[in-house]
Amino acid sequence: MLLRALRRTTAIAASAAASSTLTKPPHSYLSISRPFSANTTKANLTKAKKSKSKSDGKEELQVTDTEFFVKQDEELRRRQLAEDENNPALDVGPNGRPLFTSTPSISLLTKKDACSYMKFSVEELNKVLPEGLPMGMVKEFEESSRSALLIRQSFLDLRDNFRRAVDPSLLVGSKGSKVQKQIVLDGPMSCGKSIALAMLVHWAREEGWLVLYVPSGREWTHGGLFYKNPQTGLWDTPVQAATILQDFSKYNESLLKKLKCNTLDPIPLGEGAGVGWPKGIDKMQISEDSTLYDLVQAGINNSHAAVGVVVRLRKELSDVKDTPVLIAIDQYNSWFTFSEYEEPVTVRSCRPVHARELATVNAFRSMLHENDMMVGAFSHSTAVGKLRQQLPDVPTDARINFPRYNLDEAASVCHYYLRQRLVSHDAFSEENWKKIYYLSNGNGTEMRYLVPFMR
Repeated sequence: MLLRALRRTTAIAASAAASSTLTKPPHSYLSISRPFSANTTKANLTKAKKSKSKSDGKEELQVTDTEFFVKQDEELRRRQLAEDENNPALDVGPNGRPLFTSTPSISLLTKKDACSYMKFSVEELNKVLPEGLPMGMVKEFEESSRSALLIRQSFLDLRDNFRRAVDPSLLVGSKGSKVQKQIVLDGPMSCGKSIALAMLVHWAREEGWLVLYVPSGREWTHGGLFYKNPQTGLWDTPVQAATILQDFSKYNESLLKKLKCNTLDPIPLGEGAGVGWPKGIDKMQISEDSTLYDLVQAGINNSHAAVGVVVRLRKELSDVKDTPVLIAIDQYNSWFTFSEYEEPVTVRSCRPVHARELATVNAFRSMLHENDMMVGAFSHSTAVGKLRQQLPDVPTDARINFPRYNLDEAASVCHYYLRQRLVSHDAFSEENWKKIYYLSNGNGTEMRYLVPFMR
C-alpha cells in the first residue's frame, strides 16, 4: 500500500512539472516578445526612426525617378514620331506593302485595303460617335500614339452584309454568304468586336442611316433608380431612359426632325426619377404633326415619360421606311443575365431582377423583328459569364464568331507598332514578331503589351 501511494505521489509531481513547463514560455520567447532590450535608449530609438525615414525617402525617390524617366521616354518618343511624319519611307508594312491605306472613307474600302491601317481624326470620331468610343479603341490610340485602326477582312464582310441588306441589287453575281439582318458578334476576349461595331456605326452614319448606338449595354442594367410599374409589371429606370434619349439625339437630331411619328397613341406615364408619380395625369398625348425629334425631347424633358418614350421609340424605329435604320448594341450579353437591381421578397431576403424585366431592355433586346437591322456585340470583359448557344429572342443563325488576328493581320500590327516606336529596329525581326503572335494567340491587347519586350 505504501509503495502504491509513493508511486501515485511521484506520478502526480511529474505531471505537474510537465504542465508547468508547457505553460511557461521559454526564455528566448520572452526576450523576443519584449518591445525593447535592456540596453535600448532614446538615442537608439531616434536613430532607428531616422534610418527608417531615410529608407522610406529613398523608396519614394526611386519611384519618383522611375516616373520621371518614363515620362522623359514618352516625350522623346512623341518628338521622334513627330519628326517621322516627314519621312513617308517609314510607312512600310510587311513585304514592302504600304502600311496605311490612302482610301478616304470607310465606304470606299475594298479587299485590297485589308491588313492596312486607316488614319482617323479623334475630333471626327467624337463627332460621329458622340455616345462614346470603345475602351479598346481609346487604349489603342493612347498606347500607339496615333489614331489609326487596322482594316480587317472580317469587318469588311460585316459592312458588306448590311450594305447588301439595304441594296438587294448588290446580291446579283455575289458569291458571298446569305444576307443577315440580325447578327450577334461573339468571340474570344480582345478579338476586336467592339471596335468593329463602332466602325460599322461610323460607316452607317456616313451613308446617312439612322443609327441607335449603345456603346455600353451594361449601363442599361446598372446604376440609377428603378421602380416597379404596376401597369406593365416591368421595372422602370428613368435615369437610364433619359440618357438613352439624350445619346440618341446627339448625332441624329437633323434626321429625327424630318421623320414623322407613325403611332399617335398616348404614352403612359410612370414614376419619375426621385419625383414620384405624376399628379392628375397618367398619359402624354402625341400630336399629329409630331416628329421623332419632338418625341425624344418630350422624354428628355419629362422624367415621367422617359421610359415610355424609349419603349415607343423602338416601335417607331421599326416603322421608318424612308431611311435605313440600324440598332447597334455593345455588351449585348449583359441583357441576358441579372441586373444590379433587387426586389425585396421578405424582411431578410431579396430577389435579383433579370435584365429582361427592365422595360428599356425588354423593348430593345429582341432580334425577332424580321425586317429590322440589328447587331449586338458580346463583351467578355464584363464578367457576364458564358451564355448558352441558343439565346431567347435571337434567331438561331444570328450568332457568328468574330476571329482574333490571323498571321497576316499580326504581321501588319507588329510592323505598325515598329513604325510607332513601341519596339526598336534592332530587336524587331520576323522570328520575334511571330513568337509574340503565337504566344498571345492573336489577342490584340496582349500583342500590344508584348511587342516592347522584343529583344
